[in-house]
Parts: sequence; C-alpha cells; structure tokens
Amino acid sequence: MKFFNRENELTLFEKIKKQASTTAQFTVLVGRRRIGKTKLVLKSLEKDTFLYFFVTKKSEALLCQDFIIDIKEKLNIPVFGTITEFKDLFALLMDYSKTKQINLIIDEFQEFWTINPAVYSEMQKIWDLNKDKSKMNLIVSGSIYYLMKKIFENSKEALFGRATERIQLKPFSIKILKNISQTYNKSYTAKDLLAFYILTGGIPKYVELFVDKNSLSFEKMLDEIFRQNSYLLDEGKNILIEEFGKEYTTYFSILSLLASSKTSRSEIESVLEKNIGGYLDRLEVEYTIIKKIKPIFSKPGSRSVKYKIEDNFLNFWFRFIYKYRSAIEIGNFDYIKTIVKRDFDSFSGKFLEKYFIEQISESKQYNLIGTYWEKGNKNEIDIVAVNRKEKKALIAEVKLNKSRISIDLLKEKSKKLLHELKNYKIEYKAFSLDDV
Repeated sequence: MKFFNRENELTLFEKIKKQASTTAQFTVLVGRRRIGKTKLVLKSLEKDTFLYFFVTKKSEALLCQDFIIDIKEKLNIPVFGTITEFKDLFALLMDYSKTKQINLIIDEFQEFWTINPAVYSEMQKIWDLNKDKSKMNLIVSGSIYYLMKKIFENSKEALFGRATERIQLKPFSIKILKNISQTYNKSYTAKDLLAFYILTGGIPKYVELFVDKNSLSFEKMLDEIFRQNSYLLDEGKNILIEEFGKEYTTYFSILSLLASSKTSRSEIESVLEKNIGGYLDRLEVEYTIIKKIKPIFSKPGSRSVKYKIEDNFLNFWFRFIYKYRSAIEIGNFDYIKTIVKRDFDSFSGKFLEKYFIEQISESKQYNLIGTYWEKGNKNEIDIVAVNRKEKKALIAEVKLNKSRISIDLLKEKSKKLLHELKNYKIEYKAFSLDDV
C-alpha cells in the first residue's frame, strides 16, 4: 500500500530537522500501537542519514552492543573500549553532534523504564549540559501511552519539560479512509466503507492489512479477521495486556461490557458486583482508551454520564472476538461470522453517529459538537452541533435506514434543548447510510 496522508506531520518533522541544524531538538512522538509511528519517522528522514535505536527487552549492555553497530555503520565514528551503559553512548553522540547534525530515533523509548529507569535522569543531565551547542535531532517514540505520559508530563520525572515538540499521532480520518477505498476498491458500497471505518478505526496497520489482502468488502474483511492464524484475533490482548499489567482481567471485563452497550457505571457495577470508579478513571485519564460523555450543555457536576471506547477496532474486538473467544479457540469461525452478520446493523449504528460527528467536525463549521439526552435517557438526540459566533445549530438523527427517521419527532424531542439555543437558526437533518 502506498503512503497515505500525514502531510502535516511530515511538514512539521521537516521544520524540526531544519531547526536542529542550529540548536538541538527533542521530539516526543506518541500513539497507540500499529498507528504508524515508526513508518512516519522513517519516511520523514528517508533522504537523510539517521540512527535508529529500537529498545527491546534485553539488558542495557546488549542494547548498547546493537546500537554501536549502527553508529559505526552510519556515522563511521570510532568507538573505543566497551560501552555497556546507554548514558555513555548518548554522551558520545551529543558530543559528536556539536560538529555535525545527527538524526537519532529511539523507538519504544518507554522500555528503558523496565531495563534501567536511571537512563532518563542520565539523559536529562547530558541533554541539559550539551543541548545549547548541539545539532541533535532527537526523536523518541513509544506505544505504552501511560508510561510515555508519565516520563514526559509528570513534573517529578527527569525528562519533564525537556521535549521541544510533542506529536500525538491520530488514526486516519474518514476522508482518508474514503480516499483509500476509492483507490483500491472502486466498487465499494456504503456498508463496505462503514465496515472499513469500524474494523480498522483508521489504524494504518489494519488498513494496510486489508488493502494488501484485497479484502475491502464487508464479507472479505470478516473472512480475513475470522480465519486460522489471523493476527487480529489476538490483537486486543496483545496491545492492552502490557498497558494493564496484572489487573487486565478487570479492565477487559469493563471494556467488554462497554462494547456490549452497557455504558453507565451503575450498569457495569451491577454485572461485575464491584466498585469500578478507579478503573474507569484510569481507563480515561491514564490509558485514554475510554471517553466520558455528558449531554451537551449539561451543568458541571452533572451525574448524567456515559462512557464509550474511543478506538473503533477495540470496540469490535471486545464485542465479537473477546466475547466469543471459546468459539475462536476451537476454530469455529463460521459460527462467529454468523453472529457478526446478524448483529452488525445494530452494533454499527453508534459508529455511524461517530462517522457523521467526525465529518461535521472536519467541516470546521461549528465550535461545539455533542449528543443530548434527558434524565432516564429520554429524548436522546444523536448529534447537536453549535456555532456560537454565527448563532446557528444543527440537530440531527442518525439511522442506517433514512425512512425510519422522523424530523417531526426529532423536533418534538428537541423542545427542551431549544431553551439553550434561543435566537439560533436551527437546521434539522436526517443522516443515514445513504449519506456515507
């Protein structure tokens, strides 16, 4: 698959590289696994000489041996003696960068936390002493979000405040996903595109997988997921267990219930029979896997709260793969595909809402976009978008089938909401699969 999108990020990396020719730059790149961090950085430096250090779970001494080989090959720097500590390697490179610019990538930077956490304070000291005379273009990336956040955003940590740029890589937008579908599957249907949006969540690795396997119809995507040895079957477990550690079973249970439309804390606690407040807070704040949702215009402190899994693919994984893992273990893939096809319309409805919210957000016409409901989940409205400056608002209902939407009923449900929108020009709309 050809390289799509990321023009803004590539432009920023080019700017940073130029800045590093006169003064050292320290860029932190974060994003969930499979989102294309490494591919992006390598693309940004494809015409330049660079060092690429991948931090694997091995001893610091063995890592240094690997890194020295790269240094000798790329920079032809003589390295005397045996270097077994990363601080000495980093000091060598910082000193060299005073005379010649170096592009240094350190991938999976958070792994030093388990190998030797002192590396961060040692790097901080070396950086502070040398950065003003250095031409170092340092780019560090990591996939374990809560650790990367702790390393660079916790004021008690050594590298707090050292980053000169922080980039959080996002999934492909719906515009890019549509572009990819048009490029590789010219006969795609609206359902195919919605399924592509749900099953990949815009994550480049999953997009690339389906493109390379020529699996861009709904049916073919399911065949690619539900087959023997499909790596997507273990994907949720593989990307989250390291994040959650020993308590992953509780987190997995919560996420499984959220994916099954139990979106309130009380609903989840009634099933799990335990207090989950702390778990929800960590999932939202530390891991950024879920998002807290309140009705638009709700007052501070309102208890009308729902939760949702932010990642489309993880939503699907917990709803249909983790839930039916016993069938997967015995290889009964046809059974699960039958369930997915049976339930997909009802499951995909919330993603169709999310699709149009993203589309409206990309239009840049509104400064506030959300959903609305009243006590007891009454008078739910899928999309409310507001432009405060122009005093206009969009109120929309979303369903797969447009014939099931009544604008008159939507207006009736909006009566209380209109108290917040006095003197606004209101537009009522029906969005369906036909509009994808």
